[in-house]
Amino acid sequence: MSVRIDIAGLRPEGVSVVPSPLAELCMALHALGEPGHHPGLRGWATEVTDGLDPYVADRMCEADFLWRSTYSDVFLPFAALPGGLPGATLAEDLDLLDKLTDEQFVDAALEFTCLLRYAFQAPNHLSSQEGRARALEVAASRGQRQLRFTQRLLEDPPSVRAWLRRFLEDCDAAFFSDVWARLRPQLAADARHKTELLRRKGLAEALAAVSPAVRFEAGSGRIVVDKLIEGHATVTDGRLVLVPTSLGRPHFNVLHRPGWQPLLHYPVSVPEPVRPASVEQLTLRMTALSHPVRMRICRHLARSAYTTTELAQVHGMTAPEISRHLGVLKKAGLVTTRRRGRYVLHQLDVAVVARLGSDFLEGVLR
Repeated sequence: MSVRIDIAGLRPEGVSVVPSPLAELCMALHALGEPGHHPGLRGWATEVTDGLDPYVADRMCEADFLWRSTYSDVFLPFAALPGGLPGATLAEDLDLLDKLTDEQFVDAALEFTCLLRYAFQAPNHLSSQEGRARALEVAASRGQRQLRFTQRLLEDPPSVRAWLRRFLEDCDAAFFSDVWARLRPQLAADARHKTELLRRKGLAEALAAVSPAVRFEAGSGRIVVDKLIEGHATVTDGRLVLVPTSLGRPHFNVLHRPGWQPLLHYPVSVPEPVRPASVEQLTLRMTALSHPVRMRICRHLARSAYTTTELAQVHGMTAPEISRHLGVLKKAGLVTTRRRGRYVLHQLDVAVVARLGSDFLEGVLR
């Protein structure tokens, strides 16, 4: 599974790496709402939450589904504007948000309802009675707060837009201006590094530096992002934007909304002892461990190295049967093999198995 972005004909100068204050504020709000996704930020999240003015805290709960269960595209408004780029300041980004049409704003804000099928053009919820009714129905299934928000959104979009801008400005005054002052140099440095890679070594090298989950297929003119979803987008105005985030890890957001320019919202790199597992690797490993016989084989291989014959004797099976199970485990990268004289010994790669839980979590949150 993956999200694919067709960039055929895109010129090197059409790729921009630019931090976005508004996108980073979205990730800050998400980290406050879902600290379990970001263990390294729990101390900061607790400090901010404890120090919040009750009025700001109440409004944060009022629409947290815009950044908690999803990352609403209202936080990336420049992608809906021709040739758009993020603003240098939060105020500039909020001015870009104000430039969205009511239809664009409403459809992006309703992303939490999962009504949008990215393979198709989004319905116009403001002009379609059927679309409005469906949006209210799905919002009601999410909860009363979501229903009240959707009712306001459909009945009076300007008031919701004004409410959201005031709320984000209050968040900036309450905590985000300090966060942005601290993070902006790191994000700017990452953007300069990626831009220099683009200039000197090309798009493939720059994308490889963004994440091991991203690759450029030069033959097809396509960027492929390894994610647990299927998606497709095409660059249409000759521009592709890469937006770094310091607070977003492990999330890797690929905007591929119909009618908007695709973009990559990626976490800045941190030293990693091992390469993150791909979705294909995760699938192979979870499948390999789902069989009870292979689970029992792993129990023995975790304790010591065994030959195929020894495993066959222990499990009361034939050597070919054991070999087939070992083949599945080796293909998944869970078992290592070494030769000792004329004997071939198999052993569980305990380090890989120990990472499986964190690899799985990062894969589903990517």
